[in-house]
Amino acid sequence: MDRRAFLATAYGTALSAITPPRLLAQTYPFRPIRLIVPSSPGGAHDIIARLWTEGMRQFGPFVVENRSGAGTILGTAEVSRGAPDGYLLLLGSTNTHVLQPLTATTRSYDPLADFAPVSILATTATAIAITPGLPVNSVQELIKYARDNPGKIALGHSGPGTNTFLSGEMFKLLAGGLDIVSVPYKGAGPSFADLLSGQIQMIVVNVTNQITDFHAAGKIRLLAVNSASRLRSAPNIPTSAEAGLPGMLSQTFYATFAPAKTPDDVLMQIDRATQDLLRNVEFQDRLIKGGFDPVLGLGPREAVQYIAEDYARWEPIVKKLATQH
Repeated sequence: MDRRAFLATAYGTALSAITPPRLLAQTYPFRPIRLIVPSSPGGAHDIIARLWTEGMRQFGPFVVENRSGAGTILGTAEVSRGAPDGYLLLLGSTNTHVLQPLTATTRSYDPLADFAPVSILATTATAIAITPGLPVNSVQELIKYARDNPGKIALGHSGPGTNTFLSGEMFKLLAGGLDIVSVPYKGAGPSFADLLSGQIQMIVVNVTNQITDFHAAGKIRLLAVNSASRLRSAPNIPTSAEAGLPGMLSQTFYATFAPAKTPDDVLMQIDRATQDLLRNVEFQDRLIKGGFDPVLGLGPREAVQYIAEDYARWEPIVKKLATQH
């Protein structure tokens, strides 16, 4: 699907999904809202989900449930089939609504028709991380080591179609077609645990406070962040371009989604509370310390265009990677 077609479909879906205003009981939410996190505990999805739900306590009670598997597909598909009653949400991302739809041979859900975006919360970048046992200290040294030792580096990722997988493949491609073994996991947490133990030698991981803390403690080594500029949460880590690998850019958005046909006034209530939270300086600081860049003002309507543009940005990259395999 080209960019124009995707944008047209996105806008058409968004407009058709808007329901007439409907008065809800003033007690909404009168029971806990389930927030499905489509990855394992400890990853970026999980961290931002818990930061957001903790900040939204005054709005209502939330229950966070991790549903990992199939590169975020299992949990995402569960929400796509859920009741549109305001009591089921997804903590989605670039993985769930851009990369999986671009790479899946068969779809378990339709990212447009099956969901209603609520709010874009934040973005983060990935970073190239290695175990300290690997005798390299820079991206260029890593590339040289991989060339001199084909098949000796194991690269962990969160499953086919995820940004960690595609970012790892992008790294290998941009570095000249390196022979690095890709190892799939059910989420970022398990792959990171194996990096810490030395079971694998490398991951391309979403930057969080946990990641930067382990780097500072010397338990992992961050060689570069895959962003256009250095991160506020990790100002001492060079970008991949600075490290000699221009074009290595990989950013992820995180957002809340409801099942399609969830009443518009429910979405707006959740978004208003979310925007109030995102404007809170203390909450912004918590996001930044967690490795995220807060995003303000992107509610249900604005999120549709944002996601469509992200799709258009990733589509040529995914196609190029596909031709290399």
